[in-house]
Amino acid sequence: MDIWLHGNLQAHAFIPASYWRGAADSVREALPCSEIWVDLEGDTVRGFIGLQEDYIAGLFVAPAFRGKGVGGGLLVFCQKKHRALTLEVYEKNGRAVRFYQKHGFHLVEQHIDDATGETAYRMFWQKDSRIEAVDNIIFRLDK
Repeated sequence: MDIWLHGNLQAHAFIPASYWRGAADSVREALPCSEIWVDLEGDTVRGFIGLQEDYIAGLFVAPAFRGKGVGGGLLVFCQKKHRALTLEVYEKNGRAVRFYQKHGFHLVEQHIDDATGETAYRMFWQKDSRIEAVDNIIFRLDK
């Protein structure tokens, strides 16, 4: 929860901190209902990604490990397990928007988030439905 809270406070300085602190209890309750993948270094949590089916509910990296491939590694891991993924990201979080675009996500919708009044993007990624590489072996998939 510390990584989640500090990540949101840093990435979303345009949203009052009270919003994130107020949302912490509902996020804590949602965690057991989500698929959570954690990047560990020994006993240290470097980052985590939370999914609800094919929706990425959040991707967070501890400050000491940002820019070191942790977030990208978690995202690629999930892309290997899913055929398609969606997520929402705030327009003003340009670093995250660029990160997801780099990993093949495309903007499919722009809307105003009711809870914050901020513009949010819905982004979508889909695995190439024709060719898939697994452990250096290429398979042709039929539609």
